[in-house]
Amino acid sequence: MVRDGAIFQTTTDSEVILHLYARSKASTAEGAIIEALSQVRGAFSLTMMTKDKLNRRTRSARIPSAGARPSGRGARRVFGDVRARFDRSDLRAGHRARRGVHRGTFWREIDQAVWPAPLAHCVFEHVYFADPTATCSGRSVNEVRTELGRLLAREQPADADVVVPVPDSGVCAAVGFSAASSIPLRMGLIRNSLRRAHLHRAATVHPALWRAREAQSVKSILAGQRVVLVDDSIVRGTTSRKIVKIVRAAGAREVHMRISCPPTISPCFYGVDTPQRSELIGATHTLEEICKYIEADSLGI
Repeated sequence: MVRDGAIFQTTTDSEVILHLYARSKASTAEGAIIEALSQVRGAFSLTMMTKDKLNRRTRSARIPSAGARPSGRGARRVFGDVRARFDRSDLRAGHRARRGVHRGTFWREIDQAVWPAPLAHCVFEHVYFADPTATCSGRSVNEVRTELGRLLAREQPADADVVVPVPDSGVCAAVGFSAASSIPLRMGLIRNSLRRAHLHRAATVHPALWRAREAQSVKSILAGQRVVLVDDSIVRGTTSRKIVKIVRAAGAREVHMRISCPPTISPCFYGVDTPQRSELIGATHTLEEICKYIEADSLGI
């Protein structure tokens, strides 16, 4: 495109789509959008405003949602925190959602297929990114995470006295693990909300350190117990190592780590900021080596 005379002002890939749109010979804005996006490969989720329409297009690893609430003469796109009515919980790949005003009347078109596209949603939406109250790919995020915990208990059982979730990411899986194993669930680790504001800045630099420092143990629950620690994932292993130390310091007799998501063995190339492969403990260590590193009595993934 540069050889053909395109002048780029930024380094964002979205500007490439803008140039494709501008160069389209289609007679309508709708046609130009479709022509531009049909040339794009990979994951994207776009909101595009034309003179009288708000368009959303997706071929996305991240799942966009469609909803509305009244706002003056029309309506606007919002998400759950403002209690919007949802037209769809998510838009499927290759589909669109449009809104606009025609002759003073508000209208909308939701979920119309405009080009063929394979389903390629990010598995980490269900594992970690999405809010537990959300619905992704037609399934409750809370129920998926709970079912992962049930499966984990069947595939990686532990002889223990208590199941303890790593807050807050491991709660749903721990509920499922407890239900399937009949081991009681106790909140032996608690987030210290008084320190969250102080540590928020550190989280932007090192999220794993923030998670570990936030957790405080309830010694009356952990002391003398064989503990199953349940978390959603293990990336560098640093958070798990710190959490295991916290639980042992509270007097736990044994610590068995259980992870509901398979090991992360490769960086994400679709927009999620993940460590390099050399920093991913699942890519560089065996399960036995990981277990030794985090100082747990056993590890099941």
